[in-house]
Amino acid sequence: MTEATIGLLKFKPIFHYRIWGGEKLKNVLYKDCSEKNIGESWEISGVPNNETLVSEGAYKGESLKTLTKAFETDFVGEKCFEHYGNEFPILIKFIDAAKPLSVQVHPDDTLAKERHNSLGKNEMWFVMDSEKDADLIIGFNKKMNKRSYQKSIADGVLMSDLNFTQVEKGELYYLPAGRVHAIGQGVMLAEIQQTSDVTYRVYDYDRIDKVTGKQRDLHIEESIDAIDFKDVQEYKTSYSKNVNESNLMIDTPYFKANYINASKELHLSYKKNESFKIYICTEGNAVLKIENQEMSIKKGETILMAANEKSLTILPTNNVELLEASY
Repeated sequence: MTEATIGLLKFKPIFHYRIWGGEKLKNVLYKDCSEKNIGESWEISGVPNNETLVSEGAYKGESLKTLTKAFETDFVGEKCFEHYGNEFPILIKFIDAAKPLSVQVHPDDTLAKERHNSLGKNEMWFVMDSEKDADLIIGFNKKMNKRSYQKSIADGVLMSDLNFTQVEKGELYYLPAGRVHAIGQGVMLAEIQQTSDVTYRVYDYDRIDKVTGKQRDLHIEESIDAIDFKDVQEYKTSYSKNVNESNLMIDTPYFKANYINASKELHLSYKKNESFKIYICTEGNAVLKIENQEMSIKKGETILMAANEKSLTILPTNNVELLEASY
């Protein structure tokens, strides 16, 4: 294997049934799934037992872990490999909520490592579509602590203590580990998160699991030490949307994201082996081109570019909107 042959890669998504899932991943993003209530499309995943495989580009059929082991810093970048080794650090999803998700919280790296031998779960949401009056639950609407949270649960009034935020297409929300949250009915979004599937449910509308025939498990006790009760005034993250350039959206210790809206040929330059780049198409279509390869991308598709590539040219067929995720 030589570094020059990694290039651009598409992966075969993994589809997940969810009790709250809808039909937009199939009918709007044209995902190749026949089942009903597919709530999540895991586009690029290194989660154990849910590793996506290359579907287009070199090394068809190979997993993220195989590629990371083979190419190390040339694939993921120097800092990423130094910190995570053969573990790919982020997970990319499209999510369609036909019904509201459970109210939940995720542990941070320390607690997740201690309890689950896993990374924590810091994540960001980019709203791709929202129906009229659709909302998100993010944080509390008043100051809370462990004691008041436990009382809210015991009194059955948790939902009245949560902060509901109406959302619109194009908005960005960062959800650090420890922040209580839920996606509301009628929201479709792209999610960038750490490679983790650890979730503590704290409220679930008394829904019945179709497999067990019982109410889904809640994790009230586990959540108490995971919640960050720090008061937050503003949950939405503002970012620039300058056309035909890369706009920084968010830069965290876990991942970085840029926003790109290209109406004409756009050339981007990078430092070699700084980080992999993942392009998530949220509107339009384009051709992504590197020195020895080009690959098409359309709304609902995701492409990974290896860290050893130093430039990328975006050739939009029409206006194309991309999120660029990296470490």
